Amino acid sequence: MLKMISKPAVKLVERYLPDPYIFVLLLTLIASAAAIAIERQTPLAVLRFWGDGFWGLLTFSMQMLLVLVTGFMLASSPPVKRILQKIAGTAKSPGGAIILVTLVSLAASWINWGFGLVVGALFAKELARLIRVDYRLLVASAYSGFVVWHGGLAGSIPLTIATEGHFSADQIGVIGTGSTIFAFFNLAIVACLFIAIPLVNRMMLPDEKDSVYVDPNVLNDEPEPVGRITRPAERLENSFTLALLVGVPGLLFLLDHFLLRSGGLNLNVVNFMFLFLAIVLHRTPRNLLNSLHEAIKGGAGIVIQFPFYAGIMAIMVQSGLAESMSEWLVSFATTNTLPFWSFISAGIVNLFVPSGGGQWAVQAPVMLPAAQALGADIPRVAMAVAWGDAWTNLLQPFWALPVLAIAGLKAKDIMGFCLIQLFITGIIISVGLVWF
Repeated sequence: MLKMISKPAVKLVERYLPDPYIFVLLLTLIASAAAIAIERQTPLAVLRFWGDGFWGLLTFSMQMLLVLVTGFMLASSPPVKRILQKIAGTAKSPGGAIILVTLVSLAASWINWGFGLVVGALFAKELARLIRVDYRLLVASAYSGFVVWHGGLAGSIPLTIATEGHFSADQIGVIGTGSTIFAFFNLAIVACLFIAIPLVNRMMLPDEKDSVYVDPNVLNDEPEPVGRITRPAERLENSFTLALLVGVPGLLFLLDHFLLRSGGLNLNVVNFMFLFLAIVLHRTPRNLLNSLHEAIKGGAGIVIQFPFYAGIMAIMVQSGLAESMSEWLVSFATTNTLPFWSFISAGIVNLFVPSGGGQWAVQAPVMLPAAQALGADIPRVAMAVAWGDAWTNLLQPFWALPVLAIAGLKAKDIMGFCLIQLFITGIIISVGLVWF
């Protein structure tokens, strides 16, 4: 049945979903028009919100570019490729490949969202070299696992409210991860998604005549053999000693960070770890640079689109539009249904403000007073916002950019399958937030 439903959904999305760059331009116009019509902002005010906030994500943009680049370099190193090849070799059929890539993506994304995006996409490419399977669904399956990230170890909202001195601490205090990430309702949602998402992806596997395959030779990125070394500069470029002299201190810093200082994972630490592991595992600077040359090709979309999303976020927040949307949806809520409406509102806001930390800053001033007034479970409401933020990433191509860049596909190739997952996961998460 899902195969029958997914087929028209895929065709619909392929026909009407524009390129992510066109999508962000349309969102800019929609957000601007809504700020003028709903919030009664003047066109000049909206223009200023947009222009002043346009470069507000420069740091984050560089971090995301590095997630793509360092993750690609690490996963393309010979030792990691051998591991991926060994795991990929356990898949014996197209259906098995779909289930396997989904499980790998789910597990990696639950640990860390950046890790999950890169590993899932690269593992999908590895499977496509070995198994003849619909490449669109394979990559969509790799991306679908990303939906669990905000209920996982690196979820920005639960980690924020577990931090001393966070911006809502005077209102709700510090809420430990035992009440959010490791709460029964959250673990139950994660467990259900680990079961449902792979099965749904498997059930969407198209028939042979409807499948789109990729030539394994196109995915071949084996490095060219090193020629005869004659110059001192070439000796440095191919020096394993030089790589160790730089790479090992980086790894020692990570040991100090995690073991001696009990540091946690964040985006900078993940990128640092990926980079210095890649430096060591590629063995020579030349091998690393060859990998970098391949990795950077996919970064164009990130570079050009993230500033536009920063401008949209500025319009949504500064005009009051995001707050108004949240207040309107929460107005329907009761004590028991507030988590559900928080989830729905977060999902809608996420289409315009695709940033977990930024979204909490927008919605917390609305959700927390509502939760206190209704006597609702505050940790559950906070996680509802977190899950809503993650949920509509299945519809929002913003976070798919690194995956698409690695896989060499366009958003329209995978979003039809993701649309089916959007409905399935939405039901599971909603039930978990209200009844688990």
